[in-house]
Amino acid sequence: MLLLSGALAGQTLERTPRRIPRQSVPTNAAVEGIVETDTGLGLGGVAITLEGAGGAKRTTTTTGDGAFRFLDLAPGRYALTAARDGFQPFERDEIGLAAGDVFALQFAMKTTPTGLEGLREIPREPALGPKPARGPAEPRISSPYRALLEPPPPETTGEPLPLAPLATDAELFEVIPDRWNYAFPTDYHRYPVGEVPYVKGHWYDPFNRNKLKGDYPIIGNRTFLNLNLTSDTFFDGRRLPIPSGLGSSSPGATDFYGRFGQFFMTENIGLSVTLFHGDTTFRPVDWQIKFMPVININYLNVQENGIVNVDPTKGTTRLDTHVGLQEGFVEAKLADLSDNYDFISLRAGIQSFNSDFRGFIFSDQEPGVRLFGTLGSNRYQFNAAYFAMLEKDTNSGLNTFSYRHQQVMIANLYRQDFIKPGYTIQASFHYNKDDPSFQLNTNNFLARPAPIGLVAEHAIRAYYYGLTGDGHFGKLNVTHAFYQALGHDSFNEIAERRVDINAQMAALELSIDKDWLRYRASFFYASGDKNPLGGSARGFDTIFDNPNFAGGFFSFWDREGIGLLSTGVSLVNEGSLVPDLRTSKGEGQSNFVNPGLFLYNAGVDIDITPKLKGFVNVNFLRFADTEPLELLLFQSGIHAGIGADSGIGLTYRPPLSENIVITGGVNAFAPFQGFRDILTSRTLFSVFTNVRFRF
Repeated sequence: MLLLSGALAGQTLERTPRRIPRQSVPTNAAVEGIVETDTGLGLGGVAITLEGAGGAKRTTTTTGDGAFRFLDLAPGRYALTAARDGFQPFERDEIGLAAGDVFALQFAMKTTPTGLEGLREIPREPALGPKPARGPAEPRISSPYRALLEPPPPETTGEPLPLAPLATDAELFEVIPDRWNYAFPTDYHRYPVGEVPYVKGHWYDPFNRNKLKGDYPIIGNRTFLNLNLTSDTFFDGRRLPIPSGLGSSSPGATDFYGRFGQFFMTENIGLSVTLFHGDTTFRPVDWQIKFMPVININYLNVQENGIVNVDPTKGTTRLDTHVGLQEGFVEAKLADLSDNYDFISLRAGIQSFNSDFRGFIFSDQEPGVRLFGTLGSNRYQFNAAYFAMLEKDTNSGLNTFSYRHQQVMIANLYRQDFIKPGYTIQASFHYNKDDPSFQLNTNNFLARPAPIGLVAEHAIRAYYYGLTGDGHFGKLNVTHAFYQALGHDSFNEIAERRVDINAQMAALELSIDKDWLRYRASFFYASGDKNPLGGSARGFDTIFDNPNFAGGFFSFWDREGIGLLSTGVSLVNEGSLVPDLRTSKGEGQSNFVNPGLFLYNAGVDIDITPKLKGFVNVNFLRFADTEPLELLLFQSGIHAGIGADSGIGLTYRPPLSENIVITGGVNAFAPFQGFRDILTSRTLFSVFTNVRFRF
């Protein structure tokens, strides 16, 4: 809106008009403005009259926000008047308009002073006679809601008296200083039988409002405490290849292999205590402190000596306990980056971290420092982390308080809705700095360096460059990953020399949902080393993986570690897909001279009921290159076929939550020729159950 300061001041301002070349000279003018109440609100329905010097009049009415406009006016002098019932009229004379002028006007109209503030009574037609007297007031119906104010009775003149003043906030609203402890009506039932929306909570009840579960503050209005008590019990009866050994429990036996049967049980009891300061569900916490110790009890029963301990006199059973600190950190939000809850935070201490969607490279609980946050309305998530690795307890897998002489650095960036909504892509970088060290595990077996080839302490410097994705394109669910590993190993025991690392890993899973079924097919590839004595190590290995892929927990190959007899290393370790020939995943060093793997998977996830879910899974496995095995075992002509890994399982959640979860299943592993060449032709199997309670 252009204001003509000269017109507003009642003065004439001479100026030389400037115009764009070839633009026509304006010949008309305009008047526009806004009418307001004395409180500053736009006033609609005002009749505006504009009268020229010759007596010609034009009229208009203001819009709901008080605006009006007169266009195509001839140059000259005008007078403006504004009128509306209940308001004092407004006049403005001597409005001078030149060609091309737009005169802007803004004014307020005052209400007409009547001495009364009630509603104005409509005049009565004389033909109707005198106004009848008002009858008695009707009785009011009781209501649980606030009673509305009634107008006062009229005077004898028939004019209404002024209304009573509006109720104050204190009269209309109830002040509740603690919004978290509002007493909801617990006797209200939405239906005659069944759902009760409001239930009084108790300290021992994790399903309803509980101060110990972070449902309302423990200090002030924003500081919460969340306690979680978890019992995780795992039973596993399994058949794994075991050598007879010099200390066999059957001294008269002549077979190379011992008895394969084993029983393993482990119980983890964890207490998680989290104190945090926050406000809403969507807003990241301002700060938090978390502490989670775990007590482990484990039991192993085998049928041959020299398995539970390097000392054969320890027998065939082992009962062990361990206490580890799995989480213990402080976290603080450093800054808010936008109004859409984007932030940057810093976390220091022992913390859980999974570096990609499926845990292919690093998934562990280690001490470190992590900088993380979001950008672009949470469309981007980023992490930059440094971890100083701890030694693991051999039998429980929990942390000890001994430094492992290994450091891991990770940086990644996620982008949601990449290409299409519902698909997220991630780029990542990992650096594994594993220094030379010597370590005997809890059972006195040599963990580092590996007891194969020429045993010597050595350093590993490995760099991982990765691109992964997870999401869906229409009905098709997609997960994929690719990693390139580079670096060097100062002395590889199998190659007996320094090697440069150049290895790859790829994974792809496709699935589609049909009613209560999810059909999935996946492929996993880890490169192998075709020339184990060469200077280039091409067998892919991870840092500390825990992949949820190709069946995951329901895969025999993934869940059960299979030892390579008479070598002191494993063909594959528990919780891993890669046949890396390490002593163990937790205490051994990465080994990039290994046979690699081709894995082909198919399976079905079945939602039988909301509480019961079924799984069917089958894997076909094949070595990428068998030359490292031939060199290690002094055995030529090893076939590439490993075996068929099949399994079925169920997960049952009685309360339809994660508070009670019971999982069980059966696996069978049928060896192919390559597995028969290096281990056994007997079918391996496992029957397992996991029971998890969480408060």
